[in-house]
Amino acid sequence: MNHYDVTVVMHIDEELSDSEIHKLEHDLSFSPGIRSACVNERTRHLMLVDYDPERAYAGDILNSVKHQGYHAELIGL
Repeated sequence: MNHYDVTVVMHIDEELSDSEIHKLEHDLSFSPGIRSACVNERTRHLMLVDYDPERAYAGDILNSVKHQGYHAELIGL
């Protein structure tokens, strides 16, 4: 059986500082099923999250970000 990771793009409404971005990337990256979470310096409102769809769900990833007090939406699904 083939196994594929999924990438989701999340738009974060707030303008985050460097330390807030790094904390969010770090916290998500260490969540179960998450392979990586990153924000590009040029597109600071967009976060790419690579995850294992058998262990994590896009809605749960979004809720995790919202639980930290940010307003965010999944885009490009």
